[in-house]
Formats: sequence, C-alpha cells, structure tokens
Amino acid sequence: MKIMKGLLKKNQVIIYVIALMLVTAGYLNYTTNTAEQVSAETAMEMEANDDMQIADIGDATLVSSEAVNENEVTENTTENVTESTSNTNGDTTQEANGNMTQNTNTVENNTATQTSATVSTDEYFTKSKLERDTMYSQMIESYENVLNSSNSLETQKQSATEEIKKINDTKNSIMICENLISTKGFTNNIVFVNGDSISVIIGVEQLQQEEVAQIQNIISRELNAEIENIHISTK
Repeated sequence: MKIMKGLLKKNQVIIYVIALMLVTAGYLNYTTNTAEQVSAETAMEMEANDDMQIADIGDATLVSSEAVNENEVTENTTENVTESTSNTNGDTTQEANGNMTQNTNTVENNTATQTSATVSTDEYFTKSKLERDTMYSQMIESYENVLNSSNSLETQKQSATEEIKKINDTKNSIMICENLISTKGFTNNIVFVNGDSISVIIGVEQLQQEEVAQIQNIISRELNAEIENIHISTK
C-alpha cells in the first residue's frame, strides 16, 4: 500500500509536471503566434504607412515641381514680356521722338525758309516803292524850285508846272494800278513808269497766261499804255 501510494504520488507529480509543461508550451506557442501576428500586422502597417508616405512625398514632390515650373515659366514669361514691352516701348518712343524731332526740325526749317523768303520779298517791294516815291518827290521838289526862283523864265515855270502835274498824275495812276492788281490776289506788286515803257513786278513764282492778261488790261487802261510796252515779271 505504501508502495502504491508512493507510485500514485509520483505519477501525480509527473502528470502535474507534464500538464505544466503542456500549459507552458501552449502559452509559449500562443504568445509566439500572437507576437508573430502582431509583428506581421505591425510590419504590414509600417509598410503601408511607408507606402503612403512615399506616395505622399511623391505627390508632394510632383506638385511642388509643377508649381516651381509654372512659377518659373510665369516669371520668365513676365520678364520676357516686360523686357520686350520695355524694349519695344523704348524703341518705339525713341523712334517716335526721333521722327517727331526730325519732322519738327523740318517744319521749322521750312517755316523759317518760307518766312525768310516772305520777309525778303516784302522788304524788296516796300523798299522799291519807297525809293520810287522818293525819286518822284525829289523831281517835284526840283520843279518847285524852278517855279519859286526869281531867275526862272516864264517858259521854264510853265514847263515845270506841266512836269509836276504829269508826275502827280503818274503817281496816282500807279497807285490805282497797284491797288487793282492787289485785288487780283497779288499783294506784292510794283509798277515802274519810264516814259512809254512800263515795268510790272509781281511777287509770285509763276503767272498763268490769263493772269498776265488781267494785269496788262489794268496797266493799259489806267496808264494809257500799249500792250507791247508793258513788261511783266515775277519775283
């Protein structure tokens, strides 16, 4: 009996040990599987996260690159357009200013030339008329001296009187002719009478045939001159 009890106790101990070993083995197996599963899930999650991060980084890099390229293109385009516009505006402005200055200088030169020519022409006619009238005044003065001289004969006085009347008549006829010629559009004109020969100078570059005829008619009528004795020229 003691031996049987000893064997039972021994067997129970062995059973307990085996059971403990099985429980321990099962626990270890379960723990290992769980750890592996957790590790696998963790690894999968880490890989997924890495993929997402990589994807995010790739997208971010792509978007950033596109944005940089667009900005560079925009900046370059803006700079090129600005530079082109500036150059174009500068060239256009410079060219326009140059043309304007050149045109202005040309107009000023032409105006100055025309003004100078006009002044020169006006001065010629004014000076010529003054010299002519001065000559007539001196002639009249000379004849008046004969009239007023106690040494003059009656025939000399009579001749002086006739010459004074003739000069005044000529002066009046010349004045009428010049005024009538002015009404035809020839403001600058002068008439010289030298006996039967009459010279008319008109301040234009050229006269038409009908204009010449009009001037001849005026001179012929007012100065009682023959057409062949009327000489018309331009200045």
